[in-house]
Amino acid sequence: MKLPIRVSEESREPIYHQIETQVKALIVGGHLPPGTPLPSIRALASELTCSVITTRRAYQNLESSGYIKTVQGKGTFVREIETLQKEEAKQKVVYDAFQKAIEQGKQVGCSKGDLLTIFNEVIKRNFDN
Repeated sequence: MKLPIRVSEESREPIYHQIETQVKALIVGGHLPPGTPLPSIRALASELTCSVITTRRAYQNLESSGYIKTVQGKGTFVREIETLQKEEAKQKVVYDAFQKAIEQGKQVGCSKGDLLTIFNEVIKRNFDN
């Protein structure tokens, strides 16, 4: 299975964290339902052109936080997540994305008003169809 994730060498965020964040988002968003098999560590590393150590770290973090499970000899699978944990994770994913967007906006010189205008325009385009 090919995961719809992208990593950026230019990001200040470590690649393992980019992988971890995007897989969490796919799980809590329902795009990867419980029981879904994930690519092996080697396959994902090859697909993303990063090291096996990097993908292993992302998978270990995801497993220790309860998002995935590894079954010896069978592979790695998405775990069932409690509703509260899922809601908290959804909010964290969106919060982190907003935080990054605000940081980037400030870096290019946007004011609070500029950011609010842009945010409202994006919301309008995505929800007022």
